[in-house]
Amino acid sequence: MEEPRWLADEERQTWLALVGMLIRLPSALDAQLQQDAGLNHFEYQVLAALSELPDRTIRMSELAMLANGSLSRMSHVVNRLEKRGWVRRTPDPADGRYTLATLTEDGWQKVVDTAPGHVAAVRRLVFDPLTRAQTRQLHDIGHRVLKAIDPESECPT
Repeated sequence: MEEPRWLADEERQTWLALVGMLIRLPSALDAQLQQDAGLNHFEYQVLAALSELPDRTIRMSELAMLANGSLSRMSHVVNRLEKRGWVRRTPDPADGRYTLATLTEDGWQKVVDTAPGHVAAVRRLVFDPLTRAQTRQLHDIGHRVLKAIDPESECPT
């Protein structure tokens, strides 16, 4: 049996910093969004993703893939957003086996109202502590790690 490739001390410290960031950043973003907009981060990401699509409409299955969530989770989230009047579900006229999710005008306004606070939080938590060179490094590192996780996936740009 091959001996494990243990992490060197610097690698271990880097890994622990990354894990801490992966755990704490989503919580911090959730807290800001809950306080300012009554949304969690996943709900906001769904609304924001819909806001950037042509006609602000997409099949539920594609939205689930886009948001990296299961169809079941997406269904629950869209149900909550639909009850608040921000998303509407309709059968896909091209193929009735599918359901479309569409961002409503109220949903669009929710994104418009929520985005400035969210961007301010992202800037404060992620970009303000970094130099421009570190921001470029973080971009490159993120793409490399994402490519290692899923070589077939296109990294979001």
